[in-house]
Amino acid sequence: MLSLLKKIGYTLYRIWFYVLVAVPILVFFPLLLVTTLSEKWYPRFFWLARNLWAIPILYGMGCPPKVEWEQRMQRGKSYMLVANHTSMLDIMLMLYISKNPFVFVGKKELVSIPLFGFFYKRVCIMVDREDTRSRTGVYRRAQRRLNQGLSICIFPEGGVPDDESVLLDEFKDGAFKMAIAHNIPVVPMSFLDNKKRFSFTFLSGGPGKVRARVHHFFETELLGEEDKGKLREDVREVILEELMKKGDF
Repeated sequence: MLSLLKKIGYTLYRIWFYVLVAVPILVFFPLLLVTTLSEKWYPRFFWLARNLWAIPILYGMGCPPKVEWEQRMQRGKSYMLVANHTSMLDIMLMLYISKNPFVFVGKKELVSIPLFGFFYKRVCIMVDREDTRSRTGVYRRAQRRLNQGLSICIFPEGGVPDDESVLLDEFKDGAFKMAIAHNIPVVPMSFLDNKKRFSFTFLSGGPGKVRARVHHFFETELLGEEDKGKLREDVREVILEELMKKGDF
């Protein structure tokens, strides 16, 4: 009986999440749509997505965010934002953390998610990891967005590991190659609780705070492409070390 009640609870928690995702999109659909009609209006779209979508979802799920900053981002400056990826909540938490407008670089498969996928396709930089031309085009589109004063966000594991026992998968080169090419700082973040709160395993999760630590930035002005491997591993080590400690704040 207890097991059945837990399964019902997990299922209702999942349903509630998707209600929270869908309702703001439906309510603010006209505003969201208008702000995607021109790239110069993207900061307005970002404000709506952050304040009327991501933050209500986090609090509505009973997952109040708590962020520790080792270094603060400056308003109006572009960054490469990177973090471990274990949950759908990662998107909302990243939006909560950065008041500076940024654009996600992500896999094209997310386009298939109802409602969310419609706007994802319009405002994010999509990449088909199996298509070399697609990967090359990402750099061109990212350059245009950086020239507009925006930041870029990439989850460098390249997806969520199928094995949830994996604490942090190996990182792909893309984020670090791009950061060096565009001379922007890399901002590493450790998301400590999102897997526990809302993993991709259906019968799991539950309310509780979601903590993130924003680490000291890695500057790239003096780096060349030959340094991307060391930068990648140094950033991964910082995030992994925090995940292993599991933090206490």
